[in-house]
Amino acid sequence: MIVVEPFRPDHLARMTLQPAQEYLRAYAQDAEKAIAETAKHPAYTGLLGDDVIVCAGIVPIWDGRAAGWAWLSASARRHMVAITRGSLRFLDVQPYRRVEISVDREFAEAHRWARMLGFKLEAGRMRAYRPDGGDCSLYARVRA
Repeated sequence: MIVVEPFRPDHLARMTLQPAQEYLRAYAQDAEKAIAETAKHPAYTGLLGDDVIVCAGIVPIWDGRAAGWAWLSASARRHMVAITRGSLRFLDVQPYRRVEISVDREFAEAHRWARMLGFKLEAGRMRAYRPDGGDCSLYARVRA
């Protein structure tokens, strides 16, 4: 059973990333610093024993608008039902009218997961968006 606890930046260093997000490893130290600075913002870690399965959260952009982020482990696939349910509960209690996420253009499973979480595609191609120059798509989850 996945245990959820408040996110700590060191969780990222303990995670074995899924192959589609492995490019993030090169930026993990910068991400830890950036996320550590935003530790006061909502974020969580899902643990299976000592293994970090998912780290995710949101960072406010301005009142009513936030950016979401998620890092998933190589073993997350087996737990996607639980991760999705937990992520939906997390998103549902946030005070933001709009939450945006960027999704790697070539990662079909991430596009499917974004839609399962209630995000809608807004921009099909954001060129050179990732730190390594890769392309992303922009999704948003907007409350009426």
